[in-house]
Amino acid sequence: MPAEDDAPSAIARVQILRSDGSGARAENVVVEEPLEIRVRRGTTESTLAVTMRTPGSDLELVAGFLWGEGIVRSPDQLIGVEVCADPTLSARQRANVVIASLSPSAADAARNMERRFTISSACGVCGSASLSDLHERGTTRVAPIRFDSASLAAMTGLLDGRQEVFARTGGLHAAALVDPDGALQFLREDVGRHNAVDKVIGAALVAGKLPLSGWTLVVSGRVGYEIAQKAVVAGISALVGVSAPTSLSVELAREFGLTLLAFARAGVANQYAPVADDPADDEPADGEAT
Repeated sequence: MPAEDDAPSAIARVQILRSDGSGARAENVVVEEPLEIRVRRGTTESTLAVTMRTPGSDLELVAGFLWGEGIVRSPDQLIGVEVCADPTLSARQRANVVIASLSPSAADAARNMERRFTISSACGVCGSASLSDLHERGTTRVAPIRFDSASLAAMTGLLDGRQEVFARTGGLHAAALVDPDGALQFLREDVGRHNAVDKVIGAALVAGKLPLSGWTLVVSGRVGYEIAQKAVVAGISALVGVSAPTSLSVELAREFGLTLLAFARAGVANQYAPVADDPADDEPADGEAT
């Protein structure tokens, strides 16, 4: 394990015991560390949030988080993002604090977030809590995607062989951004689904690519509301997940024109939005009379 004064990395070595009695051995585990997100306006600096994340691409994570929460709404509002340089802190402590400098035109973080809060690596709604909130922020419908559902379903294959930390630990989520030509442009990993998405959207923001009209977001796990919300706010046209969606993610996708596919495996997926018709379920809900 890293020493207290060492900056954290994405992978740690730990000793384990096998339950079959075959003895002890060293094994790789994914690192989970707290990241404090601070915002600076002029000479004023304050803590916005703390998230549990896998170290790596932290500046992109913060940039993507600020965009997803509507605090930064245009690239020029993010003056810079940097790791804390306080010499009184250890290397590990400094690495776990990132400071974003915002222009005066950026949204007031205190009003946007309503309060300081701690978000976990597997949190649900991390700030924006409803569809009405997105409308109030001026979020518009995304552009249609040019790919058919079969092509979108096959995009999960772009994750194969590219999840380096997952291959060594088995403990990470991945998110990838595919451009309008079908080329993989950004891929990031993290212990949290929403962190991985913030990292790729932050990478695109830093690269001057936002809004991501015509782009596709591919995620390795469940497609919850917070993932769909981040996609819509970034202007992404399609979202493809390996695992299940939630009812609110489907509702959001249909509200904002986001093409949503889930259970995408071996080039086959279920498409939840858009749909030609929205018929009642074939099977009655629990407790419903037949």
